[in-house]
Amino acid sequence: MFERHNHLTPALTTGNSRRGFLKGASAAGVSLALPVGFASSLMAGAAQAATTIKATHGSGLCNLAFFLVKKRELAKADGVNLDFVITPTNADIATLFGAGQVDMSVIPYSNFLTLYDAGAPVKIVAGAGVDGCILIAKEGIKSAADLKGKTIGTFQADTLEVLPYDYLKKAGMSFKDVKVRYFNTSPELAQAFTAGGVDAICHIEPYATQCLTSLKGSTMLSDGSDVYGKNYSDCVLAVRTPLIEKNPQAVKAVIKAMMLAQSQAEADPDAALRDTVGTYYKTTMEAAKLAASKQPIMIDQRKNKQFILDRGQSMKELGYVKKLAPPAAIDWTLLEQVIAENKALYAGLKLKSMA
Repeated sequence: MFERHNHLTPALTTGNSRRGFLKGASAAGVSLALPVGFASSLMAGAAQAATTIKATHGSGLCNLAFFLVKKRELAKADGVNLDFVITPTNADIATLFGAGQVDMSVIPYSNFLTLYDAGAPVKIVAGAGVDGCILIAKEGIKSAADLKGKTIGTFQADTLEVLPYDYLKKAGMSFKDVKVRYFNTSPELAQAFTAGGVDAICHIEPYATQCLTSLKGSTMLSDGSDVYGKNYSDCVLAVRTPLIEKNPQAVKAVIKAMMLAQSQAEADPDAALRDTVGTYYKTTMEAAKLAASKQPIMIDQRKNKQFILDRGQSMKELGYVKKLAPPAAIDWTLLEQVIAENKALYAGLKLKSMA
């Protein structure tokens, strides 16, 4: 529950190949090897009110608004409750969403593009977090050229794989110039780097800052802004189309609640971290505070639509998708309605597209 989205569990993939990921993440006929009783737990509450939305999430600071909505019950005033499904493995986070066993998820845009290409009826309806994907190398590695022949640790089909791919591509290099090693969990990836098992990693906050501060001589090669510009998208709020069609008001309630969470976190970031560190972030308050400014909440990411769609080319080159997602895969209609209906709340947000 506390890890980054990644997709390397034997039950869902065939080896560590990208094609294995595609097979495991296919939205059609997904078969999950779940613990006894887990499948039935997904159906628990089916008889509850339709305003209870089952959702999955990741572990990065890009999920902070989603966590605050749950912790502070920010959508309750509009008659909606979030029900987080605890997944037995990290891979199940996106897979359960793609298979329709949950209706909503905060996921990296790369996971969304993979699910959309596999035929899942899903749409991006709002943003979640921006920036925060950080490429870190051990002492002595100061540039892309220094990475040649070295090993980079990351997760498959993740924004944390797309960034180093685009970083190397910008420098006239490719994954053929390096060795790429895939990991299962966020702590595992961080530990591999600090223990010297890999030469570089691309990680999310707050883990990236932990790695930089714990390994002497380590260097930040890229925080993404040098490749993509400031406030690039990382995680987004994605919803299954049937829920959008059946109960758009419930989806709007969550979007509004996430905007409220952004407002509260911007006004009092320490309180936001106190409510989530320990429960959702397995780190110290000190480390969380140090990392928080590097991956802020930004619910209105309308300006990032083309950025997300353009990353589909990298996903295609990596072998994760067969075709580029169309503009219709991202639908800001409900977000724009929430903005229009909550002008004072929106006006007070520090980070927004200003479209």
